[in-house]
Amino acid sequence: MNEQPIISVSGLRGIVGKSLTPEIVARYVAAFAAELPPGDLLVAYDGRATGPVYVSVVTSALAAAGRNVCSAGVAATPTVGVLTKTGGYAGAVQISASHNPAEYNGLKLFGGDGRVLPAEAGERVKRRYLAGDILWANHAQVGQLKSTADTTSRHLELVLATVDAEAIRKQEFCVLLDSNHGSGSVLGTELLTALGCEVTLIGAEPNGKFAHPPEPTAENLVGVCEQVTATKSVVGFCQDPDADRLALIDENGRYIGEEKTLAICVDHVLRKTPGPVVTNCSTSRMTQDIAANYGCDFQHSAVGEANVVDAMMATGAVIGGEGNGGVIHPGVVWVRDSFVGMALVLEAITTRGLPLSRLADELPSYAIHKAKVTLASDKVPAALNALEAAMPDAIASRLDGLRLDWPNEKKWLLVRASNTEPIVRIFAEASDARVAEELCDLAARVLVG
Repeated sequence: MNEQPIISVSGLRGIVGKSLTPEIVARYVAAFAAELPPGDLLVAYDGRATGPVYVSVVTSALAAAGRNVCSAGVAATPTVGVLTKTGGYAGAVQISASHNPAEYNGLKLFGGDGRVLPAEAGERVKRRYLAGDILWANHAQVGQLKSTADTTSRHLELVLATVDAEAIRKQEFCVLLDSNHGSGSVLGTELLTALGCEVTLIGAEPNGKFAHPPEPTAENLVGVCEQVTATKSVVGFCQDPDADRLALIDENGRYIGEEKTLAICVDHVLRKTPGPVVTNCSTSRMTQDIAANYGCDFQHSAVGEANVVDAMMATGAVIGGEGNGGVIHPGVVWVRDSFVGMALVLEAITTRGLPLSRLADELPSYAIHKAKVTLASDKVPAALNALEAAMPDAIASRLDGLRLDWPNEKKWLLVRASNTEPIVRIFAEASDARVAEELCDLAARVLVG
C-alpha cells in the first residue's frame, strides 16, 4: 500500500511515486472539483521536472469530473491567484511542492476569489477525498481542455501599480535574481526589467533542476551571496520554486533572510499608508514592533497562509504575511507574493536613499530558536496545560497550539503539535539568542515531563 501524502487545508504534497501517485492526485482534484461552483478551472505548475506529468493527470481528472480546464503552463503561485480571480475561473490547481526537494510534488488549491482555500473549504475537500465520494462525468459531460498564452500581464500591472515605478526606473539598479530553476523567472525578469533594472538571472530555465536546495535559507545560498557582490548588485532576490517566498541578500553579499523581507516591506508600506498589519503567530515580532512604531493595529493569526488572509480581510490590513518571506499585499492578490516583495524593497531603497544593508540594520534585533520533541498526540493537551502552568508570568494564547508572551521582556514562545508526525515543534524569540535557546530547552523539559 502506498504511503499517504501530507494533507493541509489548502492542498497536499508528497514524494512522487510513493506518497504522491497519479491515482491520489486524480481523486483529490476530483473531490476539489465537486466542492466548487460551476465554471472553468485553471491549472499551472511551478517548473518542477515532474510537473508536466501531473499537469496531464490533473487536467484529465478535472475534465473527467466534468470541468473545462485551462492550462497556464509554468506560473508562480501568486500569478495563479491573479489569473484565477481576474479570469473568472471557479477555482485553480497549482502543482507545486513549494520549497521541498526535487523528489516532492503537490497541489495547492485556489477558490474563485484567487486565494488558497481557507480552512472550512479545504476540510470539505479533504473529507470528500478520504470518503472516496468522487463524481465522474458521463461521455456527454466530460470537460474540454485549452491553454492560455498570456499569464503575466495582469500580475505585472498590479505589482507595478503598488510602487512608484518611474522613480525606481531612474535608479537603473543592478540586481540579481535567483529563481533556482523554478517558476520565479517567468514574471521576475519581466518585472525587474520593467522597473529599469539590469538583471543578472541565475536558475533561469524553469525545469526543476535546482542548482542548490530549493528552500532559500542562508546555508543554501552561500554561492548566490558571492555572486551578488561579484555582479555589484544592490540586492539579491532569492525565490523558492513557486515564487511565493522571497529571501534577500544585501549589496555586501550578506544574507538578510526571509523574516526581514516581510519586516522591510511592512516598514515601507506603513511609511506610505499606515493601517492594520497581520502576521502569523510564529513570525518574528520585528513586524509587531514596526506596526507599534507607526501607531498601527497589529494582529496575529494562526499559522498558515489561509489563516493570515482571513485575518487580513477581517481587519482591513494594508499588508501582512508570514516570516518565511511571504509578503501578502491586498492590492495585488491574497497570496504570498515574491514579486510585490521585490518591488517594495526596490522602492524602499529608492525613497529612503539607503542601501539594503542599512534598511536591514535599522530593524529591531531578535533571535529565533527552534526545537522539537517527540510526543504522542494524545499527550499534547496535558503537556500544553503543564507548560502554561509552569510559566504563569506569561500571557497565554491558544490561537494555535500554545503561545506564551512576555511583552515587557520582548520574548515569546510558541508550541505547536505536528499534524503528520508524533512531535511538537517549539519556537522561541528574544533579543538575546541565548535566552531564546533557554526558553526552548525549558519548554522541552516540561513537555516531556
